[in-house]
Amino acid sequence: MDKDPNTIPLIQRTAKPVAVKICGIGNAGLKVVEHLIAGGMPASLCAAINADRQSLEASSAGEKLQLETQLLRGLGSGGDPDRGRAVAEEHAEKLKTLCASVDVVFLIAGLGGGAGTGITPVLARVSKEQHALVLAFITTPFECEGNRRLDVAENGFEELQEVVDGIICLPNQKLFKLIDEDTSVLETFKISTELLAEVIHGVWRLLTHKGLIEIHFETLCEVLRDRHAESAFATAEAIGPARSGEVLDKLLAHPLLDSGEVLRQSEIVLLSLVGGPDLTMAEVNRVTEGIKGQSKNAQLIIGAVIDEAFHERLAVTLIATRECTATLVNVKRVHDEPEELANQLLERGTVRPASRLVPPAPVLPADQMQQMLSRQTKGSRVRKLASKMRQGQLPLEIISKGRFDRSEPTIHKGEDLDVPTYIRRGISLN
Repeated sequence: MDKDPNTIPLIQRTAKPVAVKICGIGNAGLKVVEHLIAGGMPASLCAAINADRQSLEASSAGEKLQLETQLLRGLGSGGDPDRGRAVAEEHAEKLKTLCASVDVVFLIAGLGGGAGTGITPVLARVSKEQHALVLAFITTPFECEGNRRLDVAENGFEELQEVVDGIICLPNQKLFKLIDEDTSVLETFKISTELLAEVIHGVWRLLTHKGLIEIHFETLCEVLRDRHAESAFATAEAIGPARSGEVLDKLLAHPLLDSGEVLRQSEIVLLSLVGGPDLTMAEVNRVTEGIKGQSKNAQLIIGAVIDEAFHERLAVTLIATRECTATLVNVKRVHDEPEELANQLLERGTVRPASRLVPPAPVLPADQMQQMLSRQTKGSRVRKLASKMRQGQLPLEIISKGRFDRSEPTIHKGEDLDVPTYIRRGISLN
């Protein structure tokens, strides 16, 4: 029988256990780590990283790392990703020690704030320097949280995407498809934490648990390393004799997969099945064939684990990976490509225009132009004309300062040094 090249079932066992480090960064990341530990994840595998001392004191993680500087004074990053990034760079050696001798690093964070957005890319870069496979599990803000948090999250996503091997993202805005009018704010954020914890636990189980169908670590590295891809995920569970069909229906209709649209666009689909000793091969085949039918162009990676606690139960974790989309193009491409790409991005409103000046074109009547030329032949008249002329300021339109939009002006002795000297001092440039 010919093997399907798009399906990679692996029944071989790894020679040595895969060393995994699970890092919760910032308040959102720490909450997910706490949920994982409460659900049975060994605390020794988990690390809590933050600039806020109080949140770390309450953490159950095996390792706690407070990134402290005199600038922060133990009060956290104040929602500023630049501060988070600066303090992470200052403690890069500590982050390097944290990820030493680790095969896979899970980075868990919420983007939009200071610590999660600023520290996570630095930790990702340090982990990559240690030759680890780096996967980021992140959330992005609700739209009602404001444009500033959304902009910070978008910039953080682009920065993170440049260094990690894969991003598994939960846009919190999609939770509106899973909640009703009566769901409280606390319950909504709890659902977000639980969803992210479920997919992390599913991937960790695939990498570390022996199964009937194993996903070999080297294969995972081969399909993910240096792809910098974006991933969506979904989990489903069912009980009873019709569990395989019920799980498949839940996955294909899952709102986080846009009712199957994500599967049709994906390049890699990772499928993890967990069942009891009564799990049949026909059930595994039914689920995988159903997913493969919706993702015909994707490479399907399958893992199946038998767990005694899953008697008559079937749980499936699905991760669909696709290349970075046009809306998440990084700044480097805008400068590397010709003007066509930059113009396309500006039309979509996805990239802030660079700082530029647009002066109006000078227009003079023909007789006035002739008169000015004739005056140039008479030195004395030129000097007389120059004495009457005054230096003016062209009506230049400053469209944007680019990344310096949020920068504070440089004030010295009451003067704004960002304004050119000849304008501040009224110097005539003749």
